[in-house]
Amino acid sequence: MPRAVRATIVQPDPHVPVDRFGPWLASNRVLVRAVPLWLRDVPGVGELGDGLLVLGGTMSAHDGAEYSWLEPLKQLMVDAVDAGIPTLAICLGHQLLAEAFGGQVTVSHPGGGEHGAYPLTWHEAASGDPLLGRLAEGGRTLLAESHSDAVTRLPDGAVQLASSERYPNQAFRVGSAVGVQFHPEASPDLMGRWAELSGGDARTMRRSMHAQDTEISRNGRLLAQAFCGQLRAKALAA
Repeated sequence: MPRAVRATIVQPDPHVPVDRFGPWLASNRVLVRAVPLWLRDVPGVGELGDGLLVLGGTMSAHDGAEYSWLEPLKQLMVDAVDAGIPTLAICLGHQLLAEAFGGQVTVSHPGGGEHGAYPLTWHEAASGDPLLGRLAEGGRTLLAESHSDAVTRLPDGAVQLASSERYPNQAFRVGSAVGVQFHPEASPDLMGRWAELSGGDARTMRRSMHAQDTEISRNGRLLAQAFCGQLRAKALAA
């Protein structure tokens, strides 16, 4: 009988939870260990199980003086790639993944960021990507965005997978890890809370996201299912 599939979720910020990804992972019978970084240390690569999910945060990738876990978290993602562990890094996680491998992040990007639902265009390499291939089938995909910082240079050797109109580095792969600037896990209610935290109108954001949520939630679930497929494959190969 195959063993249980296990994954580790690293959460940098209590304001940025796993949200809809939690039930989606559970429905695919993935056992999850959560690591809240304001309470616990960054785990070692040997503790991750079959996969690693790194969530976003309201801090920046350059706030290492205040958040001592930033450098260890970058090293963990390097170690996970070295070990061939499927890794999905979201928003801040995406930015840390880029810098961990030699890329560059611009904090408070002069373009103003993206807040709400935005269409992404997939690059040719995305069609064959094991994590993002199903999302890329239509060529363009609507997804939730909430960021002011941006990856402005990808690591050498990284594969660019998606762009939006204003931000070319919306998704990339380096080895077994994929970074995504968008938020596949975020519900309309969570998007509303983030809008309020940044001084915006929570009600307007929730209304806008609810109006588009049939498509957005479908896309997030497709990504979650593909990630679970990678975890199962890793477990079977172990």
